Amino acid sequence: MIAIGEKAPDFTLPVTRTGAEPEELTLSALAPRKVVLYFYPKDDTPGCTTEALDFTRLGPDFDAAGAIVVGISKDSAKSHAKFCAKHALGVALVSDEAGTVCDAFGTWVEKNMYGRTSMGIQRATFLIDATGTVAQVWPKVSVKGHAEAVLAAVQALT
Repeated sequence: MIAIGEKAPDFTLPVTRTGAEPEELTLSALAPRKVVLYFYPKDDTPGCTTEALDFTRLGPDFDAAGAIVVGISKDSAKSHAKFCAKHALGVALVSDEAGTVCDAFGTWVEKNMYGRTSMGIQRATFLIDATGTVAQVWPKVSVKGHAEAVLAAVQALT
């Protein structure tokens, strides 16, 4: 997994926002804004929906702190569009269908559920500063209270 102090791997991938046509998002083009990049397993599942809604609810606070929130999963842009529309999400959702960004950040991992192992996205969040450097990492995220903790870190980042 990418560590604090490392340069965030740059990428250009399809992005979906509520009420907008899909376009491309390049991570480095977001500078000098701070970026909250959160990886989540699957659109429209309970934990992922709660996380996206929490980040949406706090969107004005992230914006006031100079940060943009970007969710990323291996779901398609079409799936992201349905997810955004269904829940009126205020976060940008990036589609990493090939898994290259998940691999680069170290979030594509072997998971064990009910004694069965499979590959999947580990829920993790990275705070990237204005220079493109990883300022904080939350591996193995627990959804409850997570968006608030990330906001506090963004606000503390100078």
